[in-house]
Amino acid sequence: MENPQRLHVQPRPEKLEAHWVVGFVDGEGCFFVGINRHPEMTLQFQVLPEFTVVQHQRDVQLLHALKKFFGCGVVRQNHAERMAYRVRRLEHLNERIIPFFEKHPLKSKKQLDFLKFRDILRIMSQGEHLKTEGIAKIRQLASRMNTGRER
Repeated sequence: MENPQRLHVQPRPEKLEAHWVVGFVDGEGCFFVGINRHPEMTLQFQVLPEFTVVQHQRDVQLLHALKKFFGCGVVRQNHAERMAYRVRRLEHLNERIIPFFEKHPLKSKKQLDFLKFRDILRIMSQGEHLKTEGIAKIRQLASRMNTGRER
């Protein structure tokens, strides 16, 4: 019989596997799109997509392992004793994060957030975020993210 203590051991950070990453992100990750007023932008708004995973600082090694796994992003203090792995660069989101989760879909309702996030990045890739209609479409999609339900 397998040692029951081994069943709950965290993976060794240098050995992350795709299915573990999917499960971890399902539980701890977030796809977020901020739309902030920015007077220097043509439409007065800036669209800021972000993929984030937050953990207590005692598990920061997992965030560094995710950074190594995806080959991008940063690990920084989030709030108090919380640390965050963040990917904000459009190139990295489009070339690493999106393809990974397309190939390895999330299992929870977070998949719906991912799909909206992906759609927003596609809108941005087409330059539509620089038009009033594009901002409106992004705002509509983003408002339905991270709610746990469809509106």
